[in-house]
Amino acid sequence: MLFMSEATSAALVTHEMAFEAAREALIAACGDGSTSFPVVLGHGSSSANRFTVKAAAAAELAGLKIGSYWPGNPDRGLERHNSLILLFDQETGRIGVAIEAGVVNAYRTAAADAVAADRLARPDAGILAVFGAGHQARFECLALARVRTLRRVLVVTRDPARGEAMAAELQRQGLTAEISDAKAACAAADIIVTATPARAPLFDADWVRPGTHVASMGSDARGKQELPPELLGRAGLFCDLPEQSHAIGEFQHAPPNAAVTAIGEVLLGRHPGRRSRDEITVFDSSGLSLQDLYIARSLLAKHRDADGA
Repeated sequence: MLFMSEATSAALVTHEMAFEAAREALIAACGDGSTSFPVVLGHGSSSANRFTVKAAAAAELAGLKIGSYWPGNPDRGLERHNSLILLFDQETGRIGVAIEAGVVNAYRTAAADAVAADRLARPDAGILAVFGAGHQARFECLALARVRTLRRVLVVTRDPARGEAMAAELQRQGLTAEISDAKAACAAADIIVTATPARAPLFDADWVRPGTHVASMGSDARGKQELPPELLGRAGLFCDLPEQSHAIGEFQHAPPNAAVTAIGEVLLGRHPGRRSRDEITVFDSSGLSLQDLYIARSLLAKHRDADGA
């Protein structure tokens, strides 16, 4: 079995790698040669410590990702989220590859947002409002900056100190960033991204301007909710996998008769995506194991190339 440590995988991953892997995975999710299995939710000895198991199989890949959320970790100097990707040896059924993927998971999640925004956000979208000032929110901003020229980033958070710290970090990365309240951020934004563990809407539907693209990145379990249901009733709805989005993603709160399109259908040219400049589009990412399998394949290829150099 090949083991790849957190330090190694974090050194190998890039936004470009993650974007291409996410794009391939989202397309594969719409094909006949891949399967995404039901998500398993669990918790540690303390029910506050949670984990998720997501598994999938594709033509040449099969495996799973275990994602954990230990909210007390910052007190230990650690991130709340961590991930482990396991790939099966297709011949023997034994684990062929194990990759510690905490940082990789942040890249991979943000990449799905960027792939969707590249097709759904208006070409001239330049103001981003991001709800959340945690680890993932930073990666969302940097990934979106690769597909749109961001003139301003407005950070919305309940913790002003964390918001100021995130804005300062984004400024060091070359982005113009500042903290904002929710209503003002929505009123200004061309793109709104939510990256929180919320269980109630973070803003009012009426605050969102026509033509805005909205992405919910934090809803990945029953009961989680970031967006107002009224918004879902009047927007074009897209996601990574419709059945999963309805079960554990943001669209568990969508109207029962709402049409939901897999973003892979847009990437394949089977759906036009945004239909007009004034249409509000919503992308829900509940997270696909196929994304983990494809980025694991990319990491392995880069690792082998480095070893052979």
